Parts: sequence; structure tokens; C-alpha cells
Amino acid sequence: MVKDIDRFSGMSAGLSNRLFFRLYQCANMLHKTGTRALEDHGITTQQWAVLGALTRPGFEDGAAVGDMAAFLLVSRQNLAGVLSRLEAMGYLERVVDEKDGRSRLIRLTAKGRGLWDGDMRPVIADYYEEALAGFSTEDRIHMIHYLDKMLRNFKKIDPDAESRSKEAAE
Repeated sequence: MVKDIDRFSGMSAGLSNRLFFRLYQCANMLHKTGTRALEDHGITTQQWAVLGALTRPGFEDGAAVGDMAAFLLVSRQNLAGVLSRLEAMGYLERVVDEKDGRSRLIRLTAKGRGLWDGDMRPVIADYYEEALAGFSTEDRIHMIHYLDKMLRNFKKIDPDAESRSKEAAE
């Protein structure tokens, strides 16, 4: 126990604390500024993530709620409210899975696709450029590498997240 306290009080712990606090601040600012960037469309960052995921290869024809939750690393319960709001706005629909008539998939409607392709993508591109101002291509590649590495470590800490991600990938 004393050894753990000594280890936590060292230089490395201070640096780790600073890093995690910065990540926390960045996540908060991402939600705040991302939602503000899309406020003219009435879209939050959580809704943005769902709409964007439904345009990715493998999801464009629809996705099971569990697969979407695993991909986004959120609980089905948290995702359910976001999906309901997007469905009420007419941006997505629930359809019967052609491969399994007992299952339902969520997919973009024509209105949702139009919002994404016509209105949101240019706004998002501008937002990315503003948020990543001063980052070279190399910086961006390194950042993705380090965040992927951290995400793998988080998944080791939370085995449920890791198993959900593997199930969604299969």
C-alpha cells in the first residue's frame, strides 16, 4: 500500500494526472463546441456521432442497436434516448432486418442522409479544421496512434467494453 502511494506521488503521477485532466477538458470542450457548431441543425455531438456512424461502411444499410452501442462505446440505455430523438426528428428509422425478421435495424432516412451529406459535412469539416488548427498531418497521425493505444488500454480495464467491441466487429 505504501509503495503504491509513493508511486502515485512521483513525477510520473503528476504527469499522468495532468494528461487525464487535459483529456477530460478536451472531451467537455468537444461536446460544448461541437454542439454549438451544429446548433443551427439542432444536433448534439451524441446525435452527430450516431448519424456519422450510420454513414460508415458496414452500417450504411442499417445497424443493430447493440452493434451501434458497441461501436460508439456507450450503453444501450444511453443510446436509446439519442435514437428516439433522432427518429422523432425524422433522421433515422427502425426497420426489420432482412436477414433476421425478428431483429430490427436503425438506418438513416432520406432526410437524415440529406442532413448529413448536404448540411452537416461542410460544417463538420470547418469545425475539424478550426479545432485542429496548427496540427500538421504528422501530428494528427500521431494523435490517432496515441489515442488508439489509450483506447486499447481502457478496453483492457473494462472487459465488457472489449467484448462488446469484438461482438460488433464480427
